[in-house]
Amino acid sequence: MINTDTIKFSSKHNENTFSGPSFSLQNRVCRMVWNVVCFLFFRFTPNPLHGWRSFLLRMFGAKLGKGVHVYPNVKIWAPWNIELGDECGIANGVTLYSQGKIRIGKRTVISQGAHLVAGTHDYTKPGFPLITLPISIGDHVWIAAEAFIHPGIKIGEGSVIGARSVVSKNMPAWMVCAGHPCIPLKERKLESVTV
Repeated sequence: MINTDTIKFSSKHNENTFSGPSFSLQNRVCRMVWNVVCFLFFRFTPNPLHGWRSFLLRMFGAKLGKGVHVYPNVKIWAPWNIELGDECGIANGVTLYSQGKIRIGKRTVISQGAHLVAGTHDYTKPGFPLITLPISIGDHVWIAAEAFIHPGIKIGEGSVIGARSVVSKNMPAWMVCAGHPCIPLKERKLESVTV
């Protein structure tokens, strides 16, 4: 098991991306080990083996709740920056570009091809230094197919983000949101279930 508490995550490792990497050697080695383990033991596992993939993610410092469903073709940059709530689902083709922290709430669904990107570059400085900003997705949220979530975004509990939306501002709770740029469109109302 990798001790991720000691990995240096600072985006200030190098202010000039032209002259060297943004992350420490230790961080890069841990990501290399993760990529090998992911390729050999994660990527080609059958879809139903969620428990095995959760075990591997926990070995690399991810914080996972109970009953998490991470599918084998999810791309995860750094598992130690991931926190997944109970019974959330991350579909095949999702990219969790976790240069910064990404928190996904319980019973939240991230659909195929969605990108959650927690890092960017400061284009106002000549060296384009890396900036990492956390992403927080609330409980009971649905991020539909191929949506793009920018660094530093918070999506409120119960929200729906429409397919191929580009979320560059925080989205409120219990709203259906969509577009480029993504905007709240209407309240999300749940139908009562009769048994």
